[in-house]
Amino acid sequence: MSESQSQPQAIEEELQILETRLTQLRLDYERYFLGSRPREPVMARAEIQKVVIKYSNQAIQNTAQRFKFNSINSRYQAFKRQWDNILRQMEAGTYKRDIFKANIRDRERSAPTPSKRAADRGVTSALAGAELFEKYIESAQACGQKVAGLTPQKLQAVVDKQTSALRQKLGCKDVNFRVVVQAGKVKLKAAPIRE
Repeated sequence: MSESQSQPQAIEEELQILETRLTQLRLDYERYFLGSRPREPVMARAEIQKVVIKYSNQAIQNTAQRFKFNSINSRYQAFKRQWDNILRQMEAGTYKRDIFKANIRDRERSAPTPSKRAADRGVTSALAGAELFEKYIESAQACGQKVAGLTPQKLQAVVDKQTSALRQKLGCKDVNFRVVVQAGKVKLKAAPIRE
């Protein structure tokens, strides 16, 4: 008898662990691409690759377990293609988030010196927009919200619209936004800045 026939419970447990590790690896890569993780999670990826190769070269007799492994494997292969594509873009300097950050830095360099109040806060409004976008994406993904269609430009448009509405309503000079999680949902919270 092969190990897969005598140990179906062990295979089931290992597949559950593999699925959990793959979810964690996906989150680690998203954090790496956002810049909140300093290094690519290559060790975790290598460990998952070993398990995938092990079960790819082994006949799984239980149909449900074979289906589950094939499902996990196809998700892993799709993630690998996506990650490798983004890594190539990062190396070539064409990754859209990197370009967005570079454009903001260029605007900051060419923009006139920020006011004393903005300098006291330590950021210009453009930098705050990039940080706000990254924090919003990171928080939304941690809460399990889908953010595939959200771009920095879309979030900035929402912020600009709310800023002008709040300036008129409250008569304030500017508005600060921060990311908050309430009842498992990510929201932007505005606070007026008065001179």
